[in-house]
Order: sequence, then structure tokens, then C-alpha cells
Amino acid sequence: MSSYVWILTVVHTILSFIAIVIGIAATAGLFSGRHSTSWTRWFFLTAAAVTFTGFIFPFTGVTPAFATGIVSTAILVAWLVAHFRHLVGAWRWIHALAIVASLYLLIFVTIAQAFLKIPFLRALAPTGSEAPFAITQLVTLAIFIVIGIGAFRRAISSAHQ
Repeated sequence: MSSYVWILTVVHTILSFIAIVIGIAATAGLFSGRHSTSWTRWFFLTAAAVTFTGFIFPFTGVTPAFATGIVSTAILVAWLVAHFRHLVGAWRWIHALAIVASLYLLIFVTIAQAFLKIPFLRALAPTGSEAPFAITQLVTLAIFIVIGIGAFRRAISSAHQ
């Protein structure tokens, strides 16, 4: 691994962890009734930085990581449009779901990387197609579906107040 790729990997990983922590705070804010524009802006910036740094790794073809970056970009664009539409009407729930979906993708990738890099987890799922990996990702998806439904409902109810 070249020093460029190593440094990029470290920066990308640190940004990912920072984005996850801020994303948890931003997501919690969706439910608290005290929505913090500051948390969501910082989350957007860090999630966008993670996506950007993902695209500057050496291109080796369309991989699952590249596809995830495309999806993440689309979600971040939706968030940005909602933000500039001042969260009026449907943009409020689009904003909320974009936060939840972006956080989900960050955690999805973190889990995938954990199964690749942590020896104990790699032994459980050496190819990433084994049950422990699939179950972990399905449970994570289920949790985020519940969070997304809650965020959607909260956004709809706050739009009608």
C-alpha cells in the first residue's frame, strides 16, 4: 500500500467515525423535539467528506464501495435540496430520512469493514456471505428501518404543528 493510500485510508476512517458519532446526535435530534441545525450541518459535512474521500481512492472498477458512494451522494444531494427548501412540506421528511439513510450507510460500511479487518469477525464470515455477516447486516437494517419510520412520523407530525 502506497503512503498516499495509507494516509487516505486513515483520514477516511477517522472521518467515518466522526460522521457516525455526529450522525447519532443528529438522528437523536430528530426525535427530541429540539432539532439541531448545527448537528445536521456538521453531519452533512462529515458524511460528504467521507463520500468524497471514498471517491479519491484509486479506481479499480465499479465495486460495492463505489456503488455505496453513488447512493450516498444521491442521499446527500436530497438532504442538501431539502435544506435549501427550508424543510417545507415533503422536504422535512426527506431531510429526516436522508439523515437516517446516510447514517445507516456509514454504519453498514463500518460493519462490512469490521468483518474484513477484525480477525475474530473475519473467522466468522471469511467471504462476507456467511450467516453471521448477513444476520448482523439484517439486524442493523431492521433497526434503521424502525428509526427511519420514527423519523418520518416525527417529521410529518412536526410539519403539521
